[in-house]
Amino acid sequence: MTGTPAWTATVLTLFPEMFPGPLARSLAGKGLETGLWALETVDIRDFARDKHATVDDAPFGGGPGMVMRPDVVDAALSAVAPATPPIYFTPRGRPLDQGRVRALAAGGSVTLLCGRFEGIDERVLEAWKVEEVSLGDFVLSGGEPAAVALIDACVRLLPGVIGKAESLAEESFEEGLLEYPLYTRPELWKGRRVPETLLSGHHERIRSWRREAAEKVTRERRPDLWARYVERREAREGTRP
Repeated sequence: MTGTPAWTATVLTLFPEMFPGPLARSLAGKGLETGLWALETVDIRDFARDKHATVDDAPFGGGPGMVMRPDVVDAALSAVAPATPPIYFTPRGRPLDQGRVRALAAGGSVTLLCGRFEGIDERVLEAWKVEEVSLGDFVLSGGEPAAVALIDACVRLLPGVIGKAESLAEESFEEGLLEYPLYTRPELWKGRRVPETLLSGHHERIRSWRREAAEKVTRERRPDLWARYVERREAREGTRP
């Protein structure tokens, strides 16, 4: 062990048995074992106020499904007393991006609130000034898979988790571009050859090819990213009107 972990994820959930799950494997798992980061789970149901451990109730105004009670969620958050606003996963939240992941990884800890049913009573979200985050325009059964994804994205940025830090610099989104295509042996596979430039050993030509390929794939597949990339590039170069 390396002593006090540099980064801790605290997850409030109705299903603590879902953790660490995939986070116990590969790079994240090794980092967890060696103390590069720590994981704490809090069972929200432990803070229910009746003998049936009720954590939800019908929504005011009618409608389908159930809503997680504010008093129960508040009690769980109070027990944790997070130093920064908790993160709550919801489709209406701000899309999670690599910039936000970098900022969270640079902090000492993160508190993640996983909703279930139709969601969590709005009043407790307001009271705790939660940060609402979305992984995309789709709906999950609960916040736990999203929590795993966010933790994994953060943990891999922590010092010591990935052996070669330079490999992080060339990943998707690090410069506002998607990553360039990757190739390995064999050089010829089912009639498809590796681009000659990558076999040339000429480092400058390879860098140029990769940059052009990253720009091409971003322009074709993510016009939203491409527009922002061009805007930033023009601002740096002073070419904007």
